[in-house]
Amino acid sequence: MNSKNSFSLTQEEIEKLIDSEILGKFPYAFLETFVLLPLKDAPGKVLFATDNPSKIDCGEIEQFTGRKISFVVQDKDVILNLLKKHYYSPSSSQKIIQELSRDEAVLGESFTEDLPAQNGDLLDLANQAPIIRLVNQIFYRAILMRASDIHLQSLENHFKVRYRIDGMLHDILTLPAKYQPAVISRVKIISDLDIAEKRTPQDGRTAVRVENKQIDVRVSIIPTFFGESAVLRLLDQSTYSFGLNELGFSEEDLVKFDRLIHYDHGIVLLTGPTGSGKTTTLYAALSRINNPHIHIITLEDPVEYHLDGINQIQVNPKVGLTFANGLRSILRHDPNIIMVGEIRDKETAEMAIQASLTGHLVFSTLHTNDSTSSIARLLDMGIEPYLIASSVIGLIAQRLIRLNCDRCSQPVNYPPELLEEIGINPAGDNYNFKSGKGCEVCLNTGYHKRTGIFEFLEIDDTIRSLIMKQASAGEIRRHALDNGLKTLRMDGAKKVIEGLTTVSEVLRVTQET
Repeated sequence: MNSKNSFSLTQEEIEKLIDSEILGKFPYAFLETFVLLPLKDAPGKVLFATDNPSKIDCGEIEQFTGRKISFVVQDKDVILNLLKKHYYSPSSSQKIIQELSRDEAVLGESFTEDLPAQNGDLLDLANQAPIIRLVNQIFYRAILMRASDIHLQSLENHFKVRYRIDGMLHDILTLPAKYQPAVISRVKIISDLDIAEKRTPQDGRTAVRVENKQIDVRVSIIPTFFGESAVLRLLDQSTYSFGLNELGFSEEDLVKFDRLIHYDHGIVLLTGPTGSGKTTTLYAALSRINNPHIHIITLEDPVEYHLDGINQIQVNPKVGLTFANGLRSILRHDPNIIMVGEIRDKETAEMAIQASLTGHLVFSTLHTNDSTSSIARLLDMGIEPYLIASSVIGLIAQRLIRLNCDRCSQPVNYPPELLEEIGINPAGDNYNFKSGKGCEVCLNTGYHKRTGIFEFLEIDDTIRSLIMKQASAGEIRRHALDNGLKTLRMDGAKKVIEGLTTVSEVLRVTQET
């Protein structure tokens, strides 16, 4: 066939003919710009699918591939979708590893475990084309699979790539340990970190662009016994939603929370372990009340998402900008509402309480297991009971639970003893129990995406009296339960009844004391 000859094939025929070996030799940006997809042809020839053969410089491509080329015409969207699907497909990992293995003969000791520490060697290694493609693939697949974090873990004989999806870690790729220095060095380069420093932890930031979306990446690298490991937090500004209605609040709790966040002053505390969605809830609250007539300032560590119209400050202890020092400065800037990322010590707690008592609404978080434990935590910090009683207006504990996959969930029955364990009456009716059986959409887990479960405690006069008496967390909790407190497990049980999640998932993330 001549270079400009062209004919048509169906989408299915094109997908079967994709030449992954030739595909990997071209930069993704080049193929995307010129709408090109290499296909298998006769020996010594390459067939390209494209939407417009007349715009392609055949001479350059033939010189690059060393083969004659011809074209098959197909719709632009079809070609770009197939390009996205196959360029960074899981099967391409092994092809990249094969390329790296072939390069070992050229690079010599650069790929051995005793990698030289000089900058030049590391830089050359990290900029080898297969390494760049491998790191790009790790990012692309993570974003495609909705991962919140990428773990690059150095082990004795292997280098593992793991994704955290819906709060759970999944092993994605296992590489030979000798490739660890190259991958970590590439991550350091794009994060503007010191590639020669391997003895101390390093933190940085970078950004990657996928399908016209910019994904911010927070990078943390630590030295371990078998080499450096990294965790990359992926923050997609374009798809993140901060609507209160989308967090999982029941109608009753949503009304309570909406009332609290419109108070003129006081402290609202969100509690729970790391990764339980506290920051997202705080962002949703700030987005709900933000308007041109109020001044909102936040102190965060770090600033994860940027909110329009709100002054956000990232703490930096290295230069003396701590939560407590930042709060002192914020109060001189005439804010109406203050958000403190976390109350970690007595000084920060006292400053937050002082701000609330002088007419500011303060939002913050604590690392406690439930709502009532937050009061005991503040007392343990050395805060006077009367200050807690007069400033704290609401405590919300929360967790994130995985939702049943819409595609593969089906009706299910539970043993009575299991239902009783989470507080569901086995003799009841109108239950809509469901469980996902697993499919490609949910990575065969049966779950897809997450929602929140909440324990909402408003501080009433009786609780204030108990705080003043320095009552234990157990006493305060018993009073709250007697007056209708809905625990985390109760809220989870309600979502089980509605068919949104499973009993095992609720038991996994809650504990009753």
